[in-house]
Amino acid sequence: MPINPKVKLVENVLEKARLEQLPTRKGYGEGLLAAGDENEKVVALCADLTESTQMHLFAKKFPNRFIEMGVAEQNLATVAAGLANYGKIPFISSYAMFSPGRNWEQIRTTICYNEVPVKIAGSHAGVSVGPDGATHQAIEDIAIMRPIPNMTVINPCDAHEAKKATMAAVGVNGPVYLRFAREKTPIFTTLDTPFEVGRAEVFFDPNLEVRPPLGGRTSLLDVAIIACGPLVHNAILAAADLEKEGLRVRVINNHTIKPMDEKTIIEAAKDAGAVVTVEEHQVQGGMGSAVAEVLAKNYPVPMEFVGVQNRFGESGAPNELVEHFGMGVSHIKAAVKKVLTRKK
Repeated sequence: MPINPKVKLVENVLEKARLEQLPTRKGYGEGLLAAGDENEKVVALCADLTESTQMHLFAKKFPNRFIEMGVAEQNLATVAAGLANYGKIPFISSYAMFSPGRNWEQIRTTICYNEVPVKIAGSHAGVSVGPDGATHQAIEDIAIMRPIPNMTVINPCDAHEAKKATMAAVGVNGPVYLRFAREKTPIFTTLDTPFEVGRAEVFFDPNLEVRPPLGGRTSLLDVAIIACGPLVHNAILAAADLEKEGLRVRVINNHTIKPMDEKTIIEAAKDAGAVVTVEEHQVQGGMGSAVAEVLAKNYPVPMEFVGVQNRFGESGAPNELVEHFGMGVSHIKAAVKKVLTRKK
């Protein structure tokens, strides 16, 4: 099985039923608590969603470093900017639909324009919010945060990586947007899996095993799947299925959408000659668009984009919505086969 041993994924990564499941927002809560232990400059502000965003762990241990702002997302951003100007490292939390959705201008002008180290945690992102429906399903948040100068954008793949990303955000000298999901998703990385802001990791690759080229080909790679967030696991499952069909697939966990690891992305395009991007977000303006920008400039190849296709969300069960909006394993496999026809 071509799982990258350097990234130390769990042994049963391809057996979804056996994997522990936790929401990535849980990793955020644990990471924020650990960051608070390590650095007394870390403070936290919330918009009346303390338990939903898992900020209650920090609030309980550090009540003098926690501010409940109420349902006032614009104030949430501006007060945090003020604290950051006086040496604090504020984390602000709400549903992603409301922060950064509702307070985008305050984030842009008071935080990013001044380049202060406020860390924005957008919880309950994607259609997997489920029954809350379209009004609460942030599927445009990457697109609105990515263009702002000075902003770092991170979408962790599971709860372990979410904790690491939260702790790493403290060391980023500037604003950071951290994107988290509401629903429980598989934990398929380990505590030892490497995480570095701005560095993508290859999770699955046929070149990790020594095999002769299939059908006399000189290349061992057919396609690269570049994914972010919990859907990275779907990408790995799809790659394993495709390998059984004789296709050679590389899966990249592209957790940092900005600044993107251009070297790893370009190498994948050169090695495969075709790319599929996977994200729980609108395909317009999201991670896939950022990958396309990199490749259009450096190494254009045929691409397919798995994500929400210019639609609003709907109410429903989280896993059913992922399938309904075309982001399941079968949809990733179909996108791979489609892009391969164009590659030929």
